[in-house]
Amino acid sequence: MRRSGSSLAALLPLLWLAVFFAFPFMLVAKLSLSDAALAMPPYTPRIDWSLGLAGLRASFSDLDGETYTRLTKDGLYIAAYLSSLRLAGIGTAILLLIGYPIAYGISRCPPSLRLALVMAVILPFWTSFLIRIYAWIAILKPAGVLNTALHALGLPAVDILNTETAVLLGLVYAYLPFMVLPLYAVLERQDDRLIEAAQDLGATPLSAFWRITFPLSLPGAAAGALLCFIPMAGEFVIPDLLGGSETLMLGRVIWTEFFANRDWPAASAVAIVLLATLVIPILVLERQQARVLR
Repeated sequence: MRRSGSSLAALLPLLWLAVFFAFPFMLVAKLSLSDAALAMPPYTPRIDWSLGLAGLRASFSDLDGETYTRLTKDGLYIAAYLSSLRLAGIGTAILLLIGYPIAYGISRCPPSLRLALVMAVILPFWTSFLIRIYAWIAILKPAGVLNTALHALGLPAVDILNTETAVLLGLVYAYLPFMVLPLYAVLERQDDRLIEAAQDLGATPLSAFWRITFPLSLPGAAAGALLCFIPMAGEFVIPDLLGGSETLMLGRVIWTEFFANRDWPAASAVAIVLLATLVIPILVLERQQARVLR
């Protein structure tokens, strides 16, 4: 009974991955190797199931990499790819600069206050993500809350909405908890006796921080950075609502190709390229988590 239970427990995650990851990935990969067509669905070749295995083989034999070649020759896709990585990288750096002091401050608070502060970090998740992003539109629009406050203070108005600055503000706001929580989990588990020993040996508080606390917190920083960078690179809602027409990110390109241009092969190829780019940080995150769990 124990063996059968263990086998079932191991089989369920594999079935989950097969149904919700492997099979959809194979469909997207097949679409990326197809050609766009004015039909329904808008791609060729399509599988003729009436022919059985022969129809399946014929469908796969007509696949080619023409769509990927087109991506490398079109400056729009290259610009969107580089812009996504750049904005995700800048957003991750800002999140590290903001999230580390927050996590460090929470970890050094009395235990009775830590839970309340962690709940304050998680609290935005209790509100719809879309509503929170729309709130930023109300804040950043020309007649919004920000410019009204600046006018009351006698300061000039700023035009932030529909710019990369607005996109970065939205990214930092939306993904801050993903940076703070891994950092807090690592900092909170650190042994305070290490700092006391360093100070007994003549180290200043600042020196003890850089020599002990900061190096020991790097796993949490790496986990938080990857947890933020990976979804930000493929973000769609934030650049679509807060960014202008010149703000290119792969999430918007995929949506445009799929729904507006109805070029399903191009949208699938862009998604595959994005996934291939993020495989390395995903593997690094998995390895980092395995080390933490040891």
